[in-house]
Amino acid sequence: MWRNVRPRVAHLSPLERVRLRRVAVRYALHGWPVTPGACLANSRFVCGRAGCPTVGCHPALEDWEHAASTDPARVATWWRSRPHGVLLPTGRAFDVLEVAAHLGRQVLDAVATHPAGPGVRGPALVTPTGRWMFLVRPGDPLRPELEHCFHVVRHGPGSWIPAPPTRLPEGTVRWAVAPEQARWQLPDSYLVQNALIAALRAAGVTLGADLFPGHLPLPRRGR
Repeated sequence: MWRNVRPRVAHLSPLERVRLRRVAVRYALHGWPVTPGACLANSRFVCGRAGCPTVGCHPALEDWEHAASTDPARVATWWRSRPHGVLLPTGRAFDVLEVAAHLGRQVLDAVATHPAGPGVRGPALVTPTGRWMFLVRPGDPLRPELEHCFHVVRHGPGSWIPAPPTRLPEGTVRWAVAPEQARWQLPDSYLVQNALIAALRAAGVTLGADLFPGHLPLPRRGR
């Protein structure tokens, strides 16, 4: 299946290939499901599936959501022969709030000084195109103010994100706040959304009508 695409796959040093495998296994060991991504070949991605029309970053497996695993042995097998990208399905261990580049740093600074304390600051990654992705506890929808805001994307069930150290044509995905820095803890989604709303308003972005007092979804505790 890989015979026709092997020569075009981006060359990675043995050290880089080992690092991809080790990082993927580390995510799995911490309970984050992992699925292999297509391999970078020049400026496009190839997954080895005959007739696949997708040239951007995408899962290498057709049934990626079902196949995603936290089994370290299975994950290591995927990366033993191919320099796959590392993709993390969302909606299971965590959801992701993706924001535009001009908002990412503002949100990170806001959660770092949030009155709720350090528990609001969780893992956050940055793509080489400047998109910021904040990992939060799963299950909470966007607040009404953000539901139709094109500056914000919520990744839940059925979606995935590229995780460090995955390489994209523009560069490498990196952690702005590594999971180890956050002790692998995830913040409440609504606390991060509150900080995001404040950053959007400060940037002059018009949002939907505010919720009436008492209708604001409260952060959940004890999870």
